[in-house]
Amino acid sequence: MASLVLCLVILAFCSLHYSLASNNFNQDFDVTWGDGRAKVLNNGKLLTLSLDKVSGSGVKSKKEYLFGRIDMQLKLVRGNSAGTVTTYYLSSQGSTHDEIDFEFLGNLSGDPYIVHTNVYTQGKGDKEQQFYLWFDPSADFHTYSILWNPQTIIFYVDGTPIRVFKNMESSGVPYPNKQPMRVYASLWNADDWATRGGLVKTNWSNAPFIAYFRNFKDNNACIWEFGKSSCTNSTKSWFYQELDSTSQARLQWVQKNYMVYNYCNDINRFPRGLPLECTFNSTTK
Repeated sequence: MASLVLCLVILAFCSLHYSLASNNFNQDFDVTWGDGRAKVLNNGKLLTLSLDKVSGSGVKSKKEYLFGRIDMQLKLVRGNSAGTVTTYYLSSQGSTHDEIDFEFLGNLSGDPYIVHTNVYTQGKGDKEQQFYLWFDPSADFHTYSILWNPQTIIFYVDGTPIRVFKNMESSGVPYPNKQPMRVYASLWNADDWATRGGLVKTNWSNAPFIAYFRNFKDNNACIWEFGKSSCTNSTKSWFYQELDSTSQARLQWVQKNYMVYNYCNDINRFPRGLPLECTFNSTTK
């Protein structure tokens, strides 16, 4: 009897270990563009995206999700990356698509990257917040996470929240909660706007530019399949998670010290009044 229990424990452990370690770019993603510039290496554990003067590259997840915590480790383009954009985001399809964006805007050597975030609901974005980082994101891998549940969207960098977008549908603010989304990653040229508003152009003598991705995790996510979610009756803590007081303090620290742009403070852009959600998604709420 004892040996049977031991075997069951070992099987359960192995099953858990497999579920946590099974993410593999070959199994989890399809290359969508780039003509060979997207490469999966190290037996599926590492994804590299490259950009040259001819083309960038990109991938998308095989699975769709309706809510989840999605983690990805990125190491961004080193050196003079001005004009380039590395992206990691969730998106549905169509003219009324939803989207949750991390975009990393390249820089001149020695200048900090800007992390550009945005949220689209029903095809409408214009909800940009931008941040500097408190480290060099091209020197090593760092973890960028999107927590998306029915109550809130939280952007994390190495476990520190940098932005929150709350569900305020009851007050007339659309929230992405009906369309399943895939995970996308890409590297492309955007020197018409990415670096200092397009003033600094891509220096193609530095090409190919390469960004690195690893440790994709979707273990805490609701997979959408056959028209329904795997989390119909979710009891997992992330499904109801919001910021506690400690995380709220970290959020305010980031927004006080590293925020570059917040559309909710841009009265010139919205002369008739700031968007309604700005009342509920401010840095102090």
